[in-house]
Amino acid sequence: MKKILSIALPVALSQALLCSLYAAAPSQPAPQDSLASVIDEVIWVVGDEAILKSDVEQMRLQAAQEGIRFKGNPDCAIPEQIAVQKLFLHQAAIDSIEVGEAEIAAGIDRQIEQWTQLAGSREKLEEYKKQTVSQMRTSLHDDYRDRMMVQKMQDKLVDDIKVTPAEVRRYFKDLPQDSIPFVPTEVEVQIITQTPRIDPEEINRVKNELREYTDRVTRGEASFQTLARLYSEDPGTARQGGELDYTGRGMLDPAFATVAFNLTDPKKISKVVESEFGFHIIQLVDKRGDKVKVRHILRKPRVSDEAIQHSIHRLDSIADDIRAEKFTFEEAASYVSDDKDTRSNHGLMSLLTQNGRTSRFRLQDLPPEVARVVDTMKVGQVSHSFEMINEKGKTVCAVVKLKNRTEGHKATITEDFQVMKDVVLSKRRQDAIHDWVVRKIKATYVRINPEYRDCDFEYEGWIR
Repeated sequence: MKKILSIALPVALSQALLCSLYAAAPSQPAPQDSLASVIDEVIWVVGDEAILKSDVEQMRLQAAQEGIRFKGNPDCAIPEQIAVQKLFLHQAAIDSIEVGEAEIAAGIDRQIEQWTQLAGSREKLEEYKKQTVSQMRTSLHDDYRDRMMVQKMQDKLVDDIKVTPAEVRRYFKDLPQDSIPFVPTEVEVQIITQTPRIDPEEINRVKNELREYTDRVTRGEASFQTLARLYSEDPGTARQGGELDYTGRGMLDPAFATVAFNLTDPKKISKVVESEFGFHIIQLVDKRGDKVKVRHILRKPRVSDEAIQHSIHRLDSIADDIRAEKFTFEEAASYVSDDKDTRSNHGLMSLLTQNGRTSRFRLQDLPPEVARVVDTMKVGQVSHSFEMINEKGKTVCAVVKLKNRTEGHKATITEDFQVMKDVVLSKRRQDAIHDWVVRKIKATYVRINPEYRDCDFEYEGWIR
């Protein structure tokens, strides 16, 4: 991740400007006490935004920690990258582009989860970063917000760009062989899942916890937000005190939406409601048209080891019967699978992409538990059962069948037209964004310190 600091303390900024003024006028020596207090320096000005030397050093340090490399000289590439980001952020503000707190929190949680997997545990991650996970979330917040704003601004700029089949064929007609894209290995996978039965006692325990939270809020012992931060098992909203930003009915779980949209009094808390994610209590914040803003606390019942083993054994028995040809995988998926997203499609998994749904997965796009199993399977083979966490965060047991595997290869226009179309579309969009940045630079006030004037920049127009 590229860390970009866009906010400086006013004192540091004023000292930096003072330093710049003295540097521009060497005939007037700066007072010794002022020189001793200078801790930063303005090296670029883009519009009314200053880029500080500390911004560049922070980004350089972050890049070194994460193995990120820059094109060309980092001393030139880093401040230019920060400057380009400021251009996009300025335009995003003009166009009223917004990023919700729930989006930011979800992105940060994904990043921390990736780091945790690389480090091996949260404890090791905190030791390596020298921060608690909570501190990481705080330090990542503004950077993630800015990156998402930049991405939304870029998406808006290229939204209308399309390519025709004729353009794709022309682009690849004279393309050198070593420039033709490589298509990674792709697989098609069918799945059957069973959801382990949760003991009624465990469900009652979770419901009673949620009722206790309601009582504590009602008695004034704690706020709903505090309890959500402490106890909610929804990582995307817990940090915001359980708050979901304005959301339409269609974006919510149906059972959750029914209760949320029926709330009328912000001082009251809903009864316990069950959704596909677990059990919730909900508090109304505001309604605006056909959208609602609520807080919630999510609790998930724990699945016992005995229940998991029962589902594992049942799926192994089903897999044995499929191998014995008593019935097909497709029939079993249609009649016994708990996965409603794949059950109606004979168990075939699918992935939503920018170009619509596809059943062809790269291994890294599959759920990690499925990818590990499929990686060593042969086409037509049915796996043994295994445990996994589904997209709703619930523990399920599964067996999979490898329906098809296409090994990695150089793309061809007949077999991989969509891949080639994506390459051409990406190139068109990159060119459009590059041209936009160049035009924006020409229309924006820019001042660069003299030591950067010999840089070989990616975008023309910085030096005037």
